[in-house]
Amino acid sequence: MIPQLFPSSDQGCAYVAQLVIDRIVAFKPTEERPFVLGLPTGSSPEGVYRRLVEAHKNGLSFRNVVTFNMDEYCGLAPTNDQSYHYFMYHHFFSHVDIPEKNIHILNGQSDNFELECANYEATIASFGGIDLFLAGVGVEGHIAFNEKGSTRDSRTRQVFLDESTIRVNSRFFEDPSQVPRSALSVGVSTVLAAKEVIILAFGFAKAEAVKKTLLDEVSSDCPSTFAREHTNSQLIIDTGSASGLGALAQSLHMHDGSPVFEEMPAVQKVEAK
Repeated sequence: MIPQLFPSSDQGCAYVAQLVIDRIVAFKPTEERPFVLGLPTGSSPEGVYRRLVEAHKNGLSFRNVVTFNMDEYCGLAPTNDQSYHYFMYHHFFSHVDIPEKNIHILNGQSDNFELECANYEATIASFGGIDLFLAGVGVEGHIAFNEKGSTRDSRTRQVFLDESTIRVNSRFFEDPSQVPRSALSVGVSTVLAAKEVIILAFGFAKAEAVKKTLLDEVSSDCPSTFAREHTNSQLIIDTGSASGLGALAQSLHMHDGSPVFEEMPAVQKVEAK
């Protein structure tokens, strides 16, 4: 996995959006041969979606792009403003020309979660797998809802959320008791089966997770470490999230051409954004 350092999250998002655009254009997708894109939610990719919407306004078509989202809370209706269905339509799908039939998001209100997850994996396989998977990293080093203990071979399934994840996500809800206790999530293996993986991690709140992702032993103790096994993956970070890397940060190339810091800023204990 190649770490890519940017002065700010905004510049990191610009890089990722351009990468997505370049991949779609180079692929020359058709209805019979669509480009398959895996997508995350959360604050990290918002800047990416904003730029993809702008690219669409300037002529980029998503008509032959198929998407698979990473996860969804169990029990939340798609119209709930905290559901990931709502997030994706609000930030992206409603603003581009992607056909409804090309959008795939796990159904957190399914009567049969096991069947829902099995069908999701089968649908991904029916398209020949995912060409490019975008992902974020949680403050504890989880990808999607693959919490500590998630194995390398895990696939799409129902997961029960750690208290730390519930606590972090409670900031989005009026009452912490409203945070769902479980979710449907693609597995580690689902992500790593993609042809290319791009992971975003921005801000001081993600510094410890980035440090673990790049420097810890690859294990289920920090599921994001498994991304290092992928032969075509990048970790997109900014100066805040890189602040715990110490000497390693000094060796990273700053994408705007500015000098690498003589001294990285100290890790700040702040709430996740």
